[in-house]
Amino acid sequence: MPTETRSRVRTPFAPALDLPPPYRLVSLREMGDAFAHATAIAAQQGAGTLVHVGRFDLVEFAVVLEPEEPLRTARRAVYAGLCALGDALAVHAPPEKAITFDWPEAIRVDGGLVGGGRLAWPSGADEHEPPAWLVFGAAIRTVALSDDEAGLRPLSAALEDEGFDDLGSGRLVESFARHLMVAIDAWQEQGFGEVAKNYLARLAPEQGVCRDIDENGDLMVRRAGKAERRALVPALAVPSWLDPATGGPRR
Repeated sequence: MPTETRSRVRTPFAPALDLPPPYRLVSLREMGDAFAHATAIAAQQGAGTLVHVGRFDLVEFAVVLEPEEPLRTARRAVYAGLCALGDALAVHAPPEKAITFDWPEAIRVDGGLVGGGRLAWPSGADEHEPPAWLVFGAAIRTVALSDDEAGLRPLSAALEDEGFDDLGSGRLVESFARHLMVAIDAWQEQGFGEVAKNYLARLAPEQGVCRDIDENGDLMVRRAGKAERRALVPALAVPSWLDPATGGPRR
């Protein structure tokens, strides 16, 4: 899942990020939509383009990838993106804070939903050919913009309330960018199994259940001799963590 190396381009709308050379930065104003913008410019701007929205309540960004494998297997990039985001959060998390996933794309801190990832690809792309691009996008709630008392919404969370002190949007995106490079390198050098192992380790454990990720990205769940397949494509169509009304994580 390589990305091309291009020079960075920065816009004046938000503070510049310190990104590794493969990335070129596009910054949007606070009301921008990183995922939609990255999808719109992916074909023109190409691999390594990272779109970032300068918000104080959300970490919101999206990155363009240009995979070299067929779409049906390249969609597993969503797992690489989530692993990179999970590892970036873990670096900045207080001790003993659990960073976990709900399959396929939601992220929790100590059981509270903070956000998740998304994946887009060109409409009508051939399943058996490399797509022109993929876009992995994510949003993580940093501040709870609500007057609700703490504990009233136990299934949602914000990084500020979970003890992630002084973790600005830019710092998390910078960390994600570096962890994504590590995940992609592991995929290329050791096979997707390394990414799958990292991702599956962050799913909530279930006694007597064995899980794996199929070649096409489906989750395979085996228990008591029975196998269940959970299809990735329809699950990605409606992100479980996303509130369509706000464009951010559900509460």
